[in-house]
Amino acid sequence: MKRALGVVINFCLLLACNAAYAIDSYRYMHVSIETPWRIFLFLLIGILAPFVVLVWLYWRHAQRTKKGDHNNHV
Repeated sequence: MKRALGVVINFCLLLACNAAYAIDSYRYMHVSIETPWRIFLFLLIGILAPFVVLVWLYWRHAQRTKKGDHNNHV
């Protein structure tokens, strides 16, 4: 019974909705030709960051083995 009542209430709320409740996203955020480039550069940092960490770890391991500390292998 509670489930049926919930379905009826949700259906009535959907019928009460109108376009006045819609949010105009362009009013709050200015989208220009630079926006895709900014998003691309932001995501590029996230893609290249693991490679930078990989190079740093490789260099660090090479420095340790160069000093003669060969017991670091797990």
